[in-house]
Amino acid sequence: MTSPLHIKTLSREEILSHLSALTDILFNCVNGGASVSFMLPFSHEKARSFWLGVAESVGRNERTVLACIDNQQGVIGTVQLITDQPENQPHRADVAKLLVHEKARRKGAAMALMEALEAVAREKGRTVLVLDTSTGSGAETFYQRAGWQKVGEIPRYALMPDGEMNGTSVFYKFL
Repeated sequence: MTSPLHIKTLSREEILSHLSALTDILFNCVNGGASVSFMLPFSHEKARSFWLGVAESVGRNERTVLACIDNQQGVIGTVQLITDQPENQPHRADVAKLLVHEKARRKGAAMALMEALEAVAREKGRTVLVLDTSTGSGAETFYQRAGWQKVGEIPRYALMPDGEMNGTSVFYKFL
């Protein structure tokens, strides 16, 4: 039997209280090959430092962090809505770091996080969401299934965690 998933918006303090789980999720994803801005070797210390910075950003109201919580496993996934945009883009937000721990994948966490993120964006008056992801990745396929529109690809955009050059695919969604 699958435990129900709950999506929760995390305050700065809640990020700090879930720091261990969030650190473990990021560590797991990067070391599993996810292209989310980090290179190998990747340590728990680097993941922890990242989340401490995110907590401060949340405290400044620059972004919203959502967590997917499984009653049996605790925090299993997360996604961010970055609302700190230039003054001529008050209607737009960036989506970043959709991460689900490998032990919890293919159980609906990513879709639940994205649906909740879209609801939060609507509440904040954001009508255009933008994201990018590694070209050819499972994430690219996921976003297309979730109704996102692919704008195109930028070749040689970033390095994968192992150092291999890869393109990125840019997506948007109107709410």
